[in-house]
Amino acid sequence: MSATTTNFLIVDDDVTLAGMLERVLQRRGFSTISASDAARALQLTNGHIFERAIVDLKLGSDSGLHLIRELKLRQPEMAIVMLTGYSSISTAVEAVKLGAVNYLCKPADADEILAAFGEQKQQLSTEPTYTPLSIDRLEWEHIQKVLQENDGNISATARALGMHRRTLQRKLHKRPVKQ
Repeated sequence: MSATTTNFLIVDDDVTLAGMLERVLQRRGFSTISASDAARALQLTNGHIFERAIVDLKLGSDSGLHLIRELKLRQPEMAIVMLTGYSSISTAVEAVKLGAVNYLCKPADADEILAAFGEQKQQLSTEPTYTPLSIDRLEWEHIQKVLQENDGNISATARALGMHRRTLQRKLHKRPVKQ
């Protein structure tokens, strides 16, 4: 069986969002296929060669970070952008280390996603401005870093932070605070 080339693989457990992304990209002339979990995404790589993938960080019980590694092993030329509603510096760094070309926070529109793949060249004509993080954001970033160091193990992370496990779970279920 010969593999067909497809522009985008969209992997998100939010079927509505994946469908919306598919329609928007198809209107712009791209071919797309979506999967709602990591197993289906990996299965699709057997019959398709994907140029690009949009991967959600949280895929039900699966991690988009693990999926990035597997996708890059199967199709090293694939450009991957991680899209998440639970952004943190540590997961962004990890995604890039695993092979993602960029990391975006939800909600992101088609222009932002295409720009993340390098569709538009950015010019750095001015120095970036420094905005200090809020205390709440620093706490979120620290929790994400320690969680990453403990391979996503909530109990080990709670012990490392000196925090009750349920308190940590409540903090993790909230959306990240703004900068």
